[in-house]
Amino acid sequence: MKLLLDTHIWIWSAIAPEKLKKPVARELTNPKNELWLSPISIWELSVLVRKNRIELDRDFDAWVAAALAQTTMREAPLTHDVAIEVSRIPFTHRDPADHFIAASAKVFGLTLVTADPRLIELKSKEISILRN
Repeated sequence: MKLLLDTHIWIWSAIAPEKLKKPVARELTNPKNELWLSPISIWELSVLVRKNRIELDRDFDAWVAAALAQTTMREAPLTHDVAIEVSRIPFTHRDPADHFIAASAKVFGLTLVTADPRLIELKSKEISILRN
């Protein structure tokens, strides 16, 4: 399975794995699965750090490098197709990070791993979801 980690799932997997439900933790550590991350998640983390909503144990660049080195992650690139897909998905909220992450899942045929109820509701709209 190809899993696109929502930002909070990526952060939890690195610093708070106890927040992951057992089935999700099992899938994230299954060597048969591919883990994907959008660059939007790195941007979103930087915003959370600047707003003091998350405190990291080292400087931002070093933390991101260490978190990415923990496991093999493929990059879900921001492409024209992803940007166009954002306009096609009927979101009920205005979080641009969520929009780009969900559109990336759809464009690249990835299963979005999330605990966000606003994204979970998209499951019926052609986006595969693994719910935490």
